[in-house]
Amino acid sequence: MAANSRSVARAHRHSRVRKNLAGTAERPRLNVFRSTLGIYAQVIDDQSGRTLVSASTVDRDLREKLKGLKKSEQAKAIGQAVAERAKDKGIQTVVFDRGGYRYIGRVKALADGAREGGLQF
Repeated sequence: MAANSRSVARAHRHSRVRKNLAGTAERPRLNVFRSTLGIYAQVIDDQSGRTLVSASTVDRDLREKLKGLKKSEQAKAIGQAVAERAKDKGIQTVVFDRGGYRYIGRVKALADGAREGGLQF
């Protein structure tokens, strides 16, 4: 019951924030999802409802590079990877959507990695 109510509370926080936060074609939304084993990041244009760029710990391209790293180091690498892919598509600035998670640990590491990769938010 406790694990379920925690996930429900996170979903509620996320929906509350999403009322005032939306990605456009000029400034898409960088969304973060954190599971117990991995972390996922997507750059989303909410107007067209399309995912423009994504990166995660389960990506075949990145899996080998992430082996042996701590979870926060993996998150930083994912942030850098999503920033690199976004820059290849011509995306410079994004709106950061932490997905109802606290801005500490892996979520902060992903954001720092994305900033180091060249994304502005």
